Amino acid sequence: MTPKPLQDSKQPTDVHPNAHGHGNNHRHEDADHSPSHSHSHSHTDNQRIITIAFAIIASYMIVEVIGGYITGSLALLSDAGHMFSDAVSLAMTLFAFIIGKKSATSHKTFGYRRFEILIALINGVTLLIISAGIIYEAVLRFEAPPQIATTGMLVISTIGLIVNLVVVKLMHGGDTDNLNMKSAYLHVLSDLLGSVAAIIAAIVIMLFGWVWADAAVSILVALLIVRSGYAVVKNAAHILMEGAPNNIDQSVIIQTLSAHPNVLSVHDLHVWTITSGLHSLSCHIIVPSSLTLQQTDALLSELQHELQHLGIGHSTLQFESDLHAHSAQFNCDIASAPPVHAHAH
Repeated sequence: MTPKPLQDSKQPTDVHPNAHGHGNNHRHEDADHSPSHSHSHSHTDNQRIITIAFAIIASYMIVEVIGGYITGSLALLSDAGHMFSDAVSLAMTLFAFIIGKKSATSHKTFGYRRFEILIALINGVTLLIISAGIIYEAVLRFEAPPQIATTGMLVISTIGLIVNLVVVKLMHGGDTDNLNMKSAYLHVLSDLLGSVAAIIAAIVIMLFGWVWADAAVSILVALLIVRSGYAVVKNAAHILMEGAPNNIDQSVIIQTLSAHPNVLSVHDLHVWTITSGLHSLSCHIIVPSSLTLQQTDALLSELQHELQHLGIGHSTLQFESDLHAHSAQFNCDIASAPPVHAHAH
């Protein structure tokens, strides 16, 4: 059965901010600032770009695969294989953008936005696997270089270069800050490098008869692909491990929140990324026990406004009184926390 969409829960109407941070009456304030219209528009543009790019890549992939078998070129075959992975990558990326639009449910409270990161991770791993395959085949060809139809190889790889240039330019107009989009872009960009390598190999073989050049340039391209694939895998794994966004300085967040006259200290701060461009934050804030509920609400609004300027789209702030506050440490020692069922009230 499909889970029902989340509904807003009823908030308490009279809670004093001096409740203990782990008590039953602690005050939670959540703000879910949905992505802006420009963010949604960016996703729509990305989806359109990926659709066009997929149609172009998939069409020429068939031509390049046939040409690679006819000419016997590893550089061309590896480029054709990589183009096939590009088509699969673009299809998965398109699917991720579509799934990511699904509404949040009681089982998926953040929706399906992080599905984009999973696809980016798969794309990155695919790049690494393809690179390993190319290097393995190239080593075998160093030992026994085959005959290569260099003219056909040159013609087909040149057409492939033109196709890749068109797709790269098209995708460069999208939101490459989006990790899912970036992983697909790197697939196509590395395929462009494969076409360049095949052209160079064909010219070298035609001029000097160095048939090993085909395998040599293939290894060079494979190493470049490894670099791109590793970067995507690293970034995707960082997000899935709830790592802090690289472009957000936690010390700046602490300073910004602490600068308010009603904020005595900040602790138990956590910042993480839901998906590309959507960051979340939770923390405990110690405030004077004299603050009224209205003053606390005003403080909440002001602090969340400041966090939005720092790139935090979703924040959960828990206020604690200076009379019953935790020790003002940067992070709670999660490892030493008691089990949930042994939680004191």
